[in-house]
Amino acid sequence: MPTLRIEHSVANYDAWKHAFDSDPADRKGHGVRSYQISRSVEDPGFVMIDLDFDTQANAEALLGVMQGVWAGPGKDVMRNPQARIVDRVEDVHL
Repeated sequence: MPTLRIEHSVANYDAWKHAFDSDPADRKGHGVRSYQISRSVEDPGFVMIDLDFDTQANAEALLGVMQGVWAGPGKDVMRNPQARIVDRVEDVHL
């Protein structure tokens, strides 16, 4: 399952979360099946988002959209976005 992993800093988590929840990239319309949001324990202003897809092509398409969001309205609520598409090779629950 391809996952688009995005990491960036936020100055105000609540403002960022409001922007995320407004969904300017249309996650569902781009094939996101599920997502998880994590925050660094050491720096709660560092956010990590994992967006899961059925296909790598859908992940790549949303990454392209996200790059436009980061250059536009996203720059008001986040800093230094980094992204990569990863493939989960093992998922163990104990």
